[in-house]
Amino acid sequence: MPVWLREHSWRQTLSAVYLSLPLRGARVTPANIFCSEQYLKVSIPPFLFEAILYAPIDDTNSTAKIGNGNIFFTLYKKEPAIWDSLTLVNANKEKLQYLRENAVLKAQEKAKEETEAKKIAKQENKKYALEATMKVEEAERKRIEDLKEKERQKVAEELELWKNQQKDGDEYKSIQKRGGLHQEKEPLIERKNEKMNKTQIPNEGTSKTRLKSTKGHGSIFSQNLKEELLPAPRAAATIEVSFTPRVFPTALRESRVAEEEEWLHKQAEARRVINSDLSELEDLKEEEKNPDWLKDKGNKMFAMGDYLGAVNAYNLAVRLNNKLPLLYLNRAACHLKLRNLHKAIEDSSKALELLTPPVPDNENARVKAHVRRGTAFCQLELYTEGLQDYEAALKIDPRNKNIEKDAEKIRHLIQGTMQSS
Repeated sequence: MPVWLREHSWRQTLSAVYLSLPLRGARVTPANIFCSEQYLKVSIPPFLFEAILYAPIDDTNSTAKIGNGNIFFTLYKKEPAIWDSLTLVNANKEKLQYLRENAVLKAQEKAKEETEAKKIAKQENKKYALEATMKVEEAERKRIEDLKEKERQKVAEELELWKNQQKDGDEYKSIQKRGGLHQEKEPLIERKNEKMNKTQIPNEGTSKTRLKSTKGHGSIFSQNLKEELLPAPRAAATIEVSFTPRVFPTALRESRVAEEEEWLHKQAEARRVINSDLSELEDLKEEEKNPDWLKDKGNKMFAMGDYLGAVNAYNLAVRLNNKLPLLYLNRAACHLKLRNLHKAIEDSSKALELLTPPVPDNENARVKAHVRRGTAFCQLELYTEGLQDYEAALKIDPRNKNIEKDAEKIRHLIQGTMQSS
């Protein structure tokens, strides 16, 4: 039965009521106080204070302060007036019950409305953030397209300039060629006659001289021709090259693409789980929402022998991020200590499932998972399954003498069981 708190003092003004309620050494939290328009309740087991107020109050602006062994209420009246008493005096039980139930229903409706308002505000914030992100991405895309278009126009202008220079060079060469043919018509006839004379009357000195002179003339012509054929130098420019960013430091040709993509997918999933809205974890401190911090805390509890506390720490860490294999591996060790063998097998299997693909960096963790699951199987007298796990661990780490000894013991147990049967 509750102990009713009858002792209290109050005073009033036209706009407010000031109520002082002694606590008698009880510890009070805001959760112990319930207040509505015309109903006030303070429940501190085994103590209870309940009052149906004389007139409605503004429960939104009213306050309650806890200190010096008392609760001080400041209740603002909805309508300025002087009350004859703090509570309704001549109200019957049915009316009191109706007012009490009505206050509770209104409080529930108000809480529901506040929850819906928070939900709508959260959705609006998410929508605004998405729209802002889309605008930023659109602006970035437009900037890149503008840069591409400017570079395209610049290259087109340079190509057109080069074509015009080539066209001017061809016209200049054709003019030079027409003028040169007219000037060299007579020397060509003379050369023809000289060739005919040379075939009829060979003259070594003359032929050498003429060949030499002709050779010299040809070299000058070819040099001028080469100079004419050379295009004008292109204008200098700077081309910016951007490489595709990579998370891993190795070159793409040396990487293992499938394993890297799987690892990145797991990391993205882990971040998504950490950032998800867990309403029941809102009261935790910031560091208590970090799975790594919780894992370290569980490790310290395990070292101190507090296996149940370590399991609780790992449980919360798993709720925040269920993709970290070490959480399941460490929790399996706790379950082994607590003789929760089936849970140890389940956690070891989950750790092995997450420790994929098998790489040198997770060899030690895979060995521990096989050994812990094999130990749990053996303690359940499932020696065949336990031997399979120990042999799998020995295959990963063949130099581990302790695992080899334990595997040999299990083999002897299996042989002894078969002989006795």
